[in-house]
Amino acid sequence: MKLSEFKFKLPSEKIALQPPYHRDEAHLMVLHKKTGEIEHRLFKDIIDYFDDKDAFIFNDTKVFPARLYGNKEKTGAKIEVFLLRELNQKSRLWDVLVDPARKIRIGNKLYFGEDNSTVAEVIDNTTSRGRTLRFLYDPDGEHDQFKAELFALGEAPIPDEVRSLRAATPEDMEDFQTIYAKHEGAVTAPSSGLHFSRELMKRMEIKGIEQAFITLHAGLGSFRSIDVEDLTKHKTDSEEVIVSKEACDIVNESKRGGHKICAVGNTVMRAIETAVGPGGYIKEFEGWTNKFIYPPYDFTVADAFVANFQLPLSVMYINQCAFGGYANVKKAYDTALEDERYKFGCYGDALLII
Repeated sequence: MKLSEFKFKLPSEKIALQPPYHRDEAHLMVLHKKTGEIEHRLFKDIIDYFDDKDAFIFNDTKVFPARLYGNKEKTGAKIEVFLLRELNQKSRLWDVLVDPARKIRIGNKLYFGEDNSTVAEVIDNTTSRGRTLRFLYDPDGEHDQFKAELFALGEAPIPDEVRSLRAATPEDMEDFQTIYAKHEGAVTAPSSGLHFSRELMKRMEIKGIEQAFITLHAGLGSFRSIDVEDLTKHKTDSEEVIVSKEACDIVNESKRGGHKICAVGNTVMRAIETAVGPGGYIKEFEGWTNKFIYPPYDFTVADAFVANFQLPLSVMYINQCAFGGYANVKKAYDTALEDERYKFGCYGDALLII
């Protein structure tokens, strides 16, 4: 399939700017992939489609406040710095994106904070916007203290489609985080997981639905624009994945019993399809994945898929079309575009493909 087949017009008023007051009261569209039938529910009703010993797989990565604003030395020009990942704890090295990149060269110093007390030096160019920064922090200082001070300068890394319509707020650091977030390292939330409340998770537990947790530290790869028409030529950024023995045991036991496996979000789907072994069972995995799933694709682990309504031409939308069938998912998206109840994006409504 070609990239242009995943294009649709998304009006700005269809993009959710805030999450619902109660996480689990987002709208839920249920798409039955075998028949193409569509149902309209609330997200908390998702439990009605699963039974005892079925298993949900969640991504427990934790988002950190990755977007900072600094000033360039001498000129005082305002520079946005987006932290991607820490490269070296001892040397305080970070892989970042800068904007505007044309103003930032090797050797430049950037100052952060109201008193400019946090300083970083540019030591390498990695891509057109990418830089390596060394934060000039007391080398004997505690690493946890350094990160706390650095993160105190940042704001929630809400996606551009939201940020273009409103500024990030302190509340976003809680809203843009799943309730089960545990392992810090993501620069964007696994947004399908944002709909799960503690009450819903407890109801699932009471019903006997198993809960398995993997970790994929979500980067910006899923949000980078695809610039090739031939999808086989698209290369995604690598992201760190950890699939534990505990998660494997939960999922594989459910699968052996003939029960349904539900992947919560694009990051989970990519992780489990990276860690899959013979017979559709997942195996322990610790490493990196740059897996890009597009139609046609033979899924081997999950029977059901929870996803948000995403943007046109996005990796996430293409992934959903691969799982649910292009015609089915396109019909679901067309329905959501016409139905005033449904919103798109990270804070938007959900699609269950089953």
